[in-house]
Amino acid sequence: MASKSINALLFGLIDYAGLFPPAKLDMKAAAESYARHRRGKHADSLARFICPVSRLGEFAKAAALHLPNTDAVPADPKRALKAKVVVPAGAALAESPALVQHLDPWTLSALIDGPLESNLRAIAEFNAAHHKNHHSSAVVDTVEIKVTTPDAIDAALDILPEEINPFFEIPHKGDVRTFAAALAGLGLSAKIRTGGTTPDMFPSVEQVADFLLVMHDGNIPFKATAGLHHPIRGTFGLTYEDDSPEGTMHGFVNLFLAATLVHDQGIDRATVIHLLGETDAESFRFTDAHAEWRGMRITTEAIAAARENFALCFGSCSMDDPIVDLAGLGWI
Repeated sequence: MASKSINALLFGLIDYAGLFPPAKLDMKAAAESYARHRRGKHADSLARFICPVSRLGEFAKAAALHLPNTDAVPADPKRALKAKVVVPAGAALAESPALVQHLDPWTLSALIDGPLESNLRAIAEFNAAHHKNHHSSAVVDTVEIKVTTPDAIDAALDILPEEINPFFEIPHKGDVRTFAAALAGLGLSAKIRTGGTTPDMFPSVEQVADFLLVMHDGNIPFKATAGLHHPIRGTFGLTYEDDSPEGTMHGFVNLFLAATLVHDQGIDRATVIHLLGETDAESFRFTDAHAEWRGMRITTEAIAAARENFALCFGSCSMDDPIVDLAGLGWI
């Protein structure tokens, strides 16, 4: 069985981005994959479904058969909260003698891919269409906005509704402090791109370390995206093609353990860089009480706190790659 510390590190860690490279699944396949993983053994590691705003209509059609059936949810929301098992979409209540009403709604993170105001209207329409009987079958509760200047953050804040949590993707090149200054103290979150399908898309360990330290100093939660298919840093194919280029990819265990240690113990830049660059899986150890890297320990409770308040999640086009690698290491 997996230890409590690795479970704390993995809980709700992966936003599913199957629509994006290198997987590039069509919408039907991506929705089916997400539904399968929600029912799977490692569902606790799964977080949101990532979808561009321009494809929300396509998502609604492709996912319809997989979403919780709000027609079967009782009108009393207190009763709905006690439900533990899903009624399949289209199933009659008579087919569910235990009156299993619903599963939690699918949560989506929507990528802003057009004018912000019109994108927000599309999100509001999507959320309204998927709300019935005091319950949502699917809800966009997060948006991801790519910005190139701090002023763009201020402009977005003028029109973002309070119920939507924004992640601002900031460039990793240059000084991230100016972006952190625009985010700090406002309950906002940052996003760092940690890879892609070509080697030049990967930031250095120094750039990632600086991002972590600056965000921690500003008390700014973050997510990462791309290039984090594997737990431990190493050289891998960057796509699923037979002739894929190879490159050194960041490890998500490296990244999130470093972030938890920054959050809990304020480790210095040199230590963060060393941990981010670690390629030896044997240097990590996970027990019920703590996680350990080269003699440096962090308690399971501190990991959970850092994951909740600082190191939130990462986007991956695959759930299978991380799970297979973690199982191969004997960690799950």
